[in-house]
Amino acid sequence: MQTILGAGGTIAREVAHHLPTLTGEPLRLVSRQPQKVNAADELHPADLTDAAQTKQAVAGSSVVFLVAGLRYNTKTWQHDWPRIMTNVLNACEHHGSKLVFFDNVYMYGLVGGKMTEETPFNPISKKGEVRAHIARQVLEAMKSGRVEALIARAPDFYGPGVQNSLPNALIFDNFKKGKAAQWPGSVDQPHSYIFTPDAGRATAALGVTPSAYGQTWHLPTAAPAITARQFASLAAAHYGVAPKISGLPKWLMRAVGLFVEPVRESIEMFYQYDRPYFFDSSKFDKQFFAATPYVEGIRLAAV
Repeated sequence: MQTILGAGGTIAREVAHHLPTLTGEPLRLVSRQPQKVNAADELHPADLTDAAQTKQAVAGSSVVFLVAGLRYNTKTWQHDWPRIMTNVLNACEHHGSKLVFFDNVYMYGLVGGKMTEETPFNPISKKGEVRAHIARQVLEAMKSGRVEALIARAPDFYGPGVQNSLPNALIFDNFKKGKAAQWPGSVDQPHSYIFTPDAGRATAALGVTPSAYGQTWHLPTAAPAITARQFASLAAAHYGVAPKISGLPKWLMRAVGLFVEPVRESIEMFYQYDRPYFFDSSKFDKQFFAATPYVEGIRLAAV
């Protein structure tokens, strides 16, 4: 049995789409209200903040994929993420299940140059501190031999049907409405983006590769990085609109954030958008497959 914890989100759906073709094993989808991706999927409602429910959800699993997404709120992250990770690690240890943890880059903090698997943790945000804490939980469990695990890490993402990403919300959706695109910070700084079908396919591939465990992997991300202006130009061509885009300064985000929680919660991450943001996935690219080029990914996502 392959089990996805946190089923229902964008990456979870992509992983669920690819896993059956790789393993031929049954797939269990776990969330508060799981829905099938494949006809044969087993649905298992559970609250991952509850230790007993998590332990039951993991039972019988050879590999567990933790791809849960929480409300984008610092207090929620601080309260729930360490509890969820503790529950999942304990459940995997109890049942002898392998763990694949889908992670982001917040724990790296402000990086001068490329982010690689060797980049040290230096969070400069509260959410980054949470991500550093739970990543260390996984690394310590791996090192001690409690759980056979790997970390699959991704930068900002975009893709078809994605609701909770900045490129989709501020570029694609605005162009669909005939509006100019927007972007936090500078529209002329290079920024790495991962295509969600690549992220899901790669996470699934790592999970079924025995030699991938005990390591951190940066998931396949096209290089070189492009600017938001270049991204918008490629997207605009598919909507038949002018490639207009403007940057959102921090002061404006603060003003909007007084009334809109997601904007308010994103202000501490502004450092990712006012300077170069390079994500290096060459380790994965060489051993598995290369990322979808931006030209092709944007064509498929701009629907």
